Amino acid sequence: MIYYVGIDISKYKHDFCIISSASELIVENFSFQNNKIGFQSLLDQLKPYNKSEIHIAFEATGHYSLNLELFLVNNGYSFMKVNPLIIHQFLKTRSLRRTKTDKADSLTIAKYLMSAPYKPNSDLLYTIFTLKSLCRARENLIKERSKFAILLTNELDKSFPELKPFFNNMISTTLLYILEKYTNTKHIATMKDYESIRKLSHGKFTYAKFAQLKELAKNSVGFSNENTDLLISTYISIYNDFNNKIDPINKQISTIIKELNPRMLTIPGIGEISAATILSEYGDIKNFSNSNKMLAFAGLDPSINQSGTLEYNGKMVKHGSGHLRYAIMNSAMAVLRFSPKFYDYYLKKRSEGKCHRVALSHVCKKLIRVIYSLEKNDIDFNPSLLK
Repeated sequence: MIYYVGIDISKYKHDFCIISSASELIVENFSFQNNKIGFQSLLDQLKPYNKSEIHIAFEATGHYSLNLELFLVNNGYSFMKVNPLIIHQFLKTRSLRRTKTDKADSLTIAKYLMSAPYKPNSDLLYTIFTLKSLCRARENLIKERSKFAILLTNELDKSFPELKPFFNNMISTTLLYILEKYTNTKHIATMKDYESIRKLSHGKFTYAKFAQLKELAKNSVGFSNENTDLLISTYISIYNDFNNKIDPINKQISTIIKELNPRMLTIPGIGEISAATILSEYGDIKNFSNSNKMLAFAGLDPSINQSGTLEYNGKMVKHGSGHLRYAIMNSAMAVLRFSPKFYDYYLKKRSEGKCHRVALSHVCKKLIRVIYSLEKNDIDFNPSLLK
């Protein structure tokens, strides 16, 4: 006998019910608080049954379920997380009534679990969740840092407009050092510590560039005063503060991903941060039965419209994690630079008349299929096997 447990997750309390494989409602509409006492009451309800006979499912609701997940694992129970969209679609197929309550949702989840293959949680639960938290925090910090980079660039356009054509990277370490120390064109025109700048740039900032920059500053048409200097110094300080917060996160992500050592790291162009983001958003890739499900999870599969004899593919559905799609798109761009096979595939799609973004989306799909194959079969990337 299998007992199906559906749990509806919310911030302060959870609702659950138990249905037997004979469709008998064993426990109906039981609520418990999101605390130690509540979790223990759930455990008391589950104790009469063998752990091997209990299948538990709840919707993927972000961090609200994490403590419950860890509690279940520590007490020897497995569970399965389900996309809320799947539960919604399942409910629509069973009833036209629009009944939406926590108690009704727990029953719907339990009934869905009865009809679906049970795919219990991965042993990497806590590690994956930690990695996801770090990657998302990093992404948010970088987005905030970018705002101040734009503000700094806008201010420099007024105070030193000739600077942007001179530096390929407006927010390079070398430029930030120069601006932090000299701030305006008057001071830059008289700067003398070339050796410090050369060492900081690892020799890339030559003396010729040093002299050219001083000459540009001397003849600049830019306008600056104490207010402009204050804003530039402030934006640089804030930008560096973000760097000081992002660097430790990068190191921690690097430590974790090296320990996990996913096979996708063997693909030229995929670095530790990209691999960490992809892995943390997907979770245990071995839980996916095929690569098409990975595409659907990322929202990269095309919508299909069919009516009578007419059928055509639409745009990408874009369901799932936007963080994941962003990481895959960036990885695809990097892979194009380092893998001839992927670049040839991109050119093939362009030759078929597809624009850059559409061709890139095909590269993303190919990349996901390759990642799935590497992780599922536990093998390294071999370009000679790429079709």
